[in-house]
Amino acid sequence: MVGRAAQLGEFVDAWSSDGTRVNGRGHRGPRTVMITGATGVGKSALVAAALDAFAPAPSVVLSGTARVHTPAPYDWLAAVLTGRETGDLPVPDDALAWLAQHPDAPRERYAPGALLRLAVTVVRALVGSGPGVLVVEDLHALDPASLNLIGELAVVPDLPALLVVTSQPPDAAVSPDMVARTIARLAGTPGAVRQHLGPLGPDEVATVLADRVGRAVAPEVVAAGMRHSDGNPYRLLEWLAAGGAAAETVTAELPELTARELEVLSCLAEGMSNKQVARSLGISIRTVTVHVSNLLRKTRSTSRTEAALWALRHR
Repeated sequence: MVGRAAQLGEFVDAWSSDGTRVNGRGHRGPRTVMITGATGVGKSALVAAALDAFAPAPSVVLSGTARVHTPAPYDWLAAVLTGRETGDLPVPDDALAWLAQHPDAPRERYAPGALLRLAVTVVRALVGSGPGVLVVEDLHALDPASLNLIGELAVVPDLPALLVVTSQPPDAAVSPDMVARTIARLAGTPGAVRQHLGPLGPDEVATVLADRVGRAVAPEVVAAGMRHSDGNPYRLLEWLAAGGAAAETVTAELPELTARELEVLSCLAEGMSNKQVARSLGISIRTVTVHVSNLLRKTRSTSRTEAALWALRHR
């Protein structure tokens, strides 16, 4: 992944490094990768790149995030179950209806502790013999029941899965204290990988720009990318999509013109003849001719008119 190669390498290593890892033998429970960062720093993109890079590929991927409506119990699991065949799951139908947030779920609900145990049973059954990946996006937006479930899944014995969690910082959550405790709990599990994605630095921005435009870019373009994005990958890509890099590249490649040449060019852009330019600037016609010749060469123009148009394009 361009700009996040180190984080991606650590992520992939958590999946397939040695026998104590998810993809080996003797795993004692899930391994956790906890990724935090502000909006737009590339958390979801990093997860997607890692899933593509895992070798061998996971046998099952369970992915869920917060719902857009008002959070209900077990939002994450309900999202995982949406569209899945659930007839073979080893839990009572009425409990499954609660966990899947079916609109016709019975009014009588299970006790919270019992429902949590059933939720863990459902996930274990879906993972099967694995190895699998459990993707939890936007932890900061999940309901309290889902937070409890994710914390429990991180310590379930003999669950052959990699638990991948992304979250904005706790202060972005509805319940900052609860999210902070959940993040700390996940990060404290054995072998957990904790990654915080901050803004990209100039070197990473240069790498992203070079990858997108197909060649190395000038330092001025990198500086412009930093200036417009503050190192935020999402805003950087928006700037690229709007043609920012192309415009800055043109600007960076402008020829160096002297102050007098700029004055002459301005006069040409106004449609003045050499005689009018000489009178306006108080110089001789011969000097104007020399400046015009230099301007044609530097701007790679074949005529005064083309040089005037060049001046208008580049202001």
